[in-house]
Amino acid sequence: MDLFSDIIRGGLAEFLDYLLAHFVTCLVPAFFIAGAISIFVSQGSILKYFGPKASPVLAYGIGSVSGAVLSVCSCTVLPLFAGIYRIGAGLGPAVAFLYSGPAINVLAIVWTARILGYDLGAGRVIGAIIFALVIGYVMARIFRNHDEERSQEAFDSLDTDSWLTGKQTIVFIVAQVGFLVSLAWGFKVHPEKDYETWKLITDISIEMNWVAIGFTVFFTFVLEEVLRRWFNREMIDEWLKSTWSFFKMIAPWLLGGIIAAGVIDVVLPDEWVERLVGGNSFLANLMASVVGALFYFATLTEVPILRTFIDAGMGNGPALALLLAGPALSLPNMLVLRNIMGWKKTLTYVGLVVVMATMSGIAFGLVVK
Repeated sequence: MDLFSDIIRGGLAEFLDYLLAHFVTCLVPAFFIAGAISIFVSQGSILKYFGPKASPVLAYGIGSVSGAVLSVCSCTVLPLFAGIYRIGAGLGPAVAFLYSGPAINVLAIVWTARILGYDLGAGRVIGAIIFALVIGYVMARIFRNHDEERSQEAFDSLDTDSWLTGKQTIVFIVAQVGFLVSLAWGFKVHPEKDYETWKLITDISIEMNWVAIGFTVFFTFVLEEVLRRWFNREMIDEWLKSTWSFFKMIAPWLLGGIIAAGVIDVVLPDEWVERLVGGNSFLANLMASVVGALFYFATLTEVPILRTFIDAGMGNGPALALLLAGPALSLPNMLVLRNIMGWKKTLTYVGLVVVMATMSGIAFGLVVK
């Protein structure tokens, strides 16, 4: 009975922690961006630059580095991925973006280099870009026939009408992305979880960055002006409907997966993981990749957690393997991806990330002693 209570408390504590620390500042703005992409971004532009028939250099190049400007986790990137994938982006470039979004954002790279060292920081950024390119390309090749059919359907149903001009759309999307990044940067909510009692959250502290808050105010003003000058009631209604459709598709799986991740955190003590990821063996790197793939790491939280593991004896190879698999995958992420692109593509994507993270960890561990 005590174990059952611990499991329930662990799942609920993780759920409340996510709602307080990440839902409003990260996920909600991401849903609005996804809704805007779906309605206002020209489908022809997506097919031109990200479609299967687009220039591979341009499509994969943009997809693999676009995450550098976003401060998003493996779950927050999902509405953005769903937005471009739904309106016809090629599977390869879309998956490159899906991986790079949480893996190589500027804040994560700088924080990694500062806390874990420049070798792991460099290994993370180089590995993440290569991963995005290779995984996206392999996914596109494996599912080439289905992707071509989906692209043809998108071309056949191509809507040439546009609510906004190209420049207006760019300003609108950039302002929303700026709002998301500055809001997440400006307000850091730190709930103190309690697994021992039913209080669950014992304390909440808020860390504010006034420079980032200033940018948040600026982008809020820009969005207000954009809506006032360029939007009518019908356009706003369509945007909200699209946003709500993404929320219904993603949120239930995401929040359910977060509770499941909290349960796993209770039944799988940290010391077990630490014993399995010492040294640089194949098993140690594989375990680090699998643990990273299953557990949810909010943006930047993987760095202090990994610092604890390294201090306890985790090898450099498994550390990089976890860095490359952890931010890009999580149990909630997998459940939502299954809802977006099906189990076959999801399991292929997960398998590629785990295998490449394992091999990269082994190579890194041999180079960096």
